[in-house]
Parts: sequence; C-alpha cells; structure tokens
Amino acid sequence: MSAALVKELRERTGLGLLECKKALAAADGDIEKAIEELRKSSGMKAAKKAGRTAADGVVSTRIAEDGSYGVIVEVNSETDFVARDENFLGFVARVVNAAFEQRETDVAALMAGELEAARESLVQKIGENISVRRISLVTADAGVVGAYVHGNNRIAVLVELKGGDQDLAKDVAMHVAAVNPQVVSAEDMPAELIEKEREIYTVQAQDSGKPAEIIEKMIGGRIKKFLAENSLVEQAFVKDPDVTVGKLVSAAGASVASFIRFEVGEGIEKEQVDFAAEVAAQLKG
Repeated sequence: MSAALVKELRERTGLGLLECKKALAAADGDIEKAIEELRKSSGMKAAKKAGRTAADGVVSTRIAEDGSYGVIVEVNSETDFVARDENFLGFVARVVNAAFEQRETDVAALMAGELEAARESLVQKIGENISVRRISLVTADAGVVGAYVHGNNRIAVLVELKGGDQDLAKDVAMHVAAVNPQVVSAEDMPAELIEKEREIYTVQAQDSGKPAEIIEKMIGGRIKKFLAENSLVEQAFVKDPDVTVGKLVSAAGASVASFIRFEVGEGIEKEQVDFAAEVAAQLKG
C-alpha cells in the first residue's frame, strides 16, 4: 500500500500504522471498505471524511423577500486566494442572481450565453479555472424558505418550513450548517444505510460474548442512537441544547419540510502535489 493511502487511513481513523496497513491490504487498497471492516473489528466510531475533499471556491444563496423560494449555488476556483478575489465574487453574484431570476437549476442551461462568456473572461484574467458546479432551488409550500451562509462562504444552507417565519428558518439553517444532519427525521433515513449500520453494530455486539437477546437490544439501542444523532428534528438545537430542533419548530406552530446543505468541495478529490518531488524530478530530467 502507498504511504499516502496509509497516512490518510490513519488520519481518518486514529488507529495504528500496522492496523491500517493490514486493513488496506485485506481490502485491496479500497479505503472505504477498510474503514467499514475496521469499524466492525475494533468498535471504532465513524471515520472522518477524506482530507483530500477540499476543492476551493464559495457557496452563495438568494432568497425571495417573502420567503417563497430561494436558490443555493456553488462556484469553484482552484485556490482559496482566488475565492476571496472581488472579481471572482462579482461573478458568483451574477450567477446567483441569474439562477434566482430564472429559477434555473441546470448549470449548462444557465451558463449558455453571457454568463459563459463572463466565466471565460474571468479565467483569462485570473489564470485559474473557474466552474459553476451545482445549483438547487427550494420553493416553499404553505410556509417559508430561510437561508444561512457561514462567514467564510464555505457552507450554505436552505431550509423550508411549513408555517413559521424566515427568522426561524434561518436559525434552523444555521443549525444544519453547524451540525450537518443527514435527514429531516428518522423516517427519511435510507433503509440501505440503516442496514449497513446494523451490520456493523451486529459484528461489534457479537464480539462482546453476551447472550443473543442482550445483543439484539444492544443493536436496537445503537440504531436508535444513530438515527437520533443524524436526524435534524431529533438533534439538540445549537443555540439552546435543552430543546430539540423539532420542539423548537413545533413551538412556533411549524414543521421542517426539507433542507439543502452545500459545503465547498464536498465529494471532490483535490489533487495533492508534492512540489519538492516535482522539482527534483525536473532537475533529474
């Protein structure tokens, strides 16, 4: 296994060098499979996300004044330096406004014409590749849409409430930005994801040597905890941990209908370049 792969697994799991090497060898170099097997064998909690998922750029939102709908957009650059550039941010604003006014979520359709010309001009001027990665639209159904963008423009959230107002929706969006729930409620959790967690907990529990009926209770308890920790309405509200998000919203006569969370670069592997090795190779050449 490559040293880089072993290093990444160690960083994501906190386990020892030899254990990580063995796990990668058994998984034929598949890091996600290695993590799953390590969770089964060592009782390790969920691993950290890959450190290589770190493309630069910004996320941005725009909401209708009456809260009837909103858009959320991610625009990528190659470096954080460009992501703070006024020309780049001006282009992002143009993209968000166009998506908002046209209610368009198809990137190719939105970029056809003037916006694509503006993007190409910016690439020429800045010297980095610029790309509009994704756009989503949320429309309120008998409620409101609220937004929250983290201060550094790297995380943005849209929340749709049935009932309530934009201030409440913004508070819930801020919570989503901070805690990153997977679903609105436990009922929304994909069955295959629950089954995968159950498989891991089953292996962990069986290694305890406890009776079958106790093992089943242990598994049930862990699944219940997993669902509570990853369901928005079950989570303790970040601004007041004594109340859940669900109770906060229901106290205002509202309910959470949906949310969308964008984080810059999630799901994109950014190439890691060893500049010292690159220069050395060029000198040898």
